[in-house]
Amino acid sequence: MGKIHSVEKLTDCKYINLYGVKATSARNTPVSYYVASRAEKVEELKLNTKKNTPDGVIIYSLYGEKKDKVVLVRQYRYTLDDYIYEFPAGLVEKDEDFHEAAARELYEETGLTLHPVSVPEMYEKPFFTTIGMTDESCATVYGYADGEISKDAQEDSEEIEIVLADREEVKRILKEEKVAIMCAYMLMHFLKDEKPFGFLGEEKK
Repeated sequence: MGKIHSVEKLTDCKYINLYGVKATSARNTPVSYYVASRAEKVEELKLNTKKNTPDGVIIYSLYGEKKDKVVLVRQYRYTLDDYIYEFPAGLVEKDEDFHEAAARELYEETGLTLHPVSVPEMYEKPFFTTIGMTDESCATVYGYADGEISKDAQEDSEEIEIVLADREEVKRILKEEKVAIMCAYMLMHFLKDEKPFGFLGEEKK
């Protein structure tokens, strides 16, 4: 296993920072690595804490009487200078349970109310997003959404369109549009599930 010798904070930004890592590989080769992280301090990096607490939350919610539409956002991202389809998502605030964060973020981005379903921990625990670049991890909350679509609670810096997609629209999106990979994989389940959240198995009581 490699060995880390030092970590230096290289930026001082509000939501994400870059850290420089000096290390040697398992074959004793010098390594210079860069890690983007939501951590505000070196001590809070997951390579130091060894704890996988969720930085963010992703919301997979179904909409409609038949629960046959999935709630998506089409959001402008500066990394692409283009729009990309994603699930509603956001950061978990300090001392906030990620289930609470999911309800808050869904409302802020779409105006909809989330009614979470209870699922086994292995489906909702935080998983890492792009481990080659960042130590960020996100939990997933599943549920049903209702209410009226609204952009009133969106931040001025956000460019988000709310999409309620049925299976035909999901097929088109996967074939023709830019889609975040975590969203894409779950949309594949959505297409094949015979009942809502079928891939999760029996909901935990």
